[in-house]
Amino acid sequence: MSTHVLYVAPFYSANILQCLAALNSLADVRVGLITHEPIDRLPERYRSTIAGHYQIADCLDAEQLSAAATAFKRDWGRVDRLIGFLEQMQVPLAAARDRVGIPGMSEAVAHNFREKNQMKKVLRAAGLPVAPQALLGSAEQARRFVAEVGYPVVLKPPAGLGSKGTVRVVDDEGLEAALAALFVTPSNPAQAEAFVKGEEHTFETITIDGRPVWHSSSYYLPGPLEVLENPWMQYCVLLPREQLQPHAAAFRPINVAALTALGMGTGMSHMEWFLRKDGTPVISEVGARPPGVHLMPMMGMAHDVDMWAKWIELMVFDRFEVPERRYACGAAFFRGQGRGQMVTAVEGVDAAQEQVGKYVVDARLPKVGQPRASGYEGEGYAVVKAPTTALVVEALRGLVTNVRVVMG
Repeated sequence: MSTHVLYVAPFYSANILQCLAALNSLADVRVGLITHEPIDRLPERYRSTIAGHYQIADCLDAEQLSAAATAFKRDWGRVDRLIGFLEQMQVPLAAARDRVGIPGMSEAVAHNFREKNQMKKVLRAAGLPVAPQALLGSAEQARRFVAEVGYPVVLKPPAGLGSKGTVRVVDDEGLEAALAALFVTPSNPAQAEAFVKGEEHTFETITIDGRPVWHSSSYYLPGPLEVLENPWMQYCVLLPREQLQPHAAAFRPINVAALTALGMGTGMSHMEWFLRKDGTPVISEVGARPPGVHLMPMMGMAHDVDMWAKWIELMVFDRFEVPERRYACGAAFFRGQGRGQMVTAVEGVDAAQEQVGKYVVDARLPKVGQPRASGYEGEGYAVVKAPTTALVVEALRGLVTNVRVVMG
């Protein structure tokens, strides 16, 4: 008997189409597509492989997702999976599952992962290490929180995505500016946390029916917030050859306990955490979805697999197997220097190529005339791969010390 899967693909981006190709390659799987786009915008090679298409106006609307899933259920007799990997879709997807009767993560669990204030409450109640936090709906609440924990503090939207919208505040003047920038009101609250200083890491976990079966950890060099605050800094992500180095192995029980407390069933999670100078860990946040910043392709390269295809197989069949890790990988992000809003020159590429080019496996170099990027990942990137962690560190250093993106 075939498995009936609905895949929510708002737009036909490269990652979304890669997952659709992986779905179509699975035996005994019937695929339905829910999307913002008309069927004739889907690349032709995919059209004959899907069993149905339902266009909606908003994939973040649980009512529209439920209507689409109900239509497929009526036509097919049943729907076994409703999936999509974008962070913003996790709560509406879960709500639609609950309403239509589709197995998978429930809306209550999805809220635990998506709403950061709720997440921290659950983790703190489980006795896990998280920074002091509060949900602020007014300037007075913000001042009371600062009086309790002191400066610096971090403010961000309660359902933020990565570091977008995140502000570090160090004094009263900065607090007033952040409250205005985030437009904090009772109906539009902000998440506030005491600032944690330390090495910033990720921790990826594959969980099947609540049981962790695979882990990976990486480094942010430096952390995203520090990069946002300092436009001159270059940014790297390092995926070591050692799947769990000693500091990550020591953190593993905390990761597992956190996922259990939040209610993780089957899926991939992406946790961000700090390791302070005294050796104590602090959980920053965790998402119930695959990671960004090129970690999915890098994990695939490290294990010689297509990690997106492995995620699809996990979500459809509750199974996950990869070979032993054989490589380290890293991503260097090229961030523009200067106050201008357009790339006027890209320097040092030839020197970087001569020094570490043999390790580069993927790249998108900035181009003259390109506008300044809005996020901390910058105007371009290069991904490197090598048999040891030390070689990848050397390659990343060669990239960020040689390549300079000039803005004018």
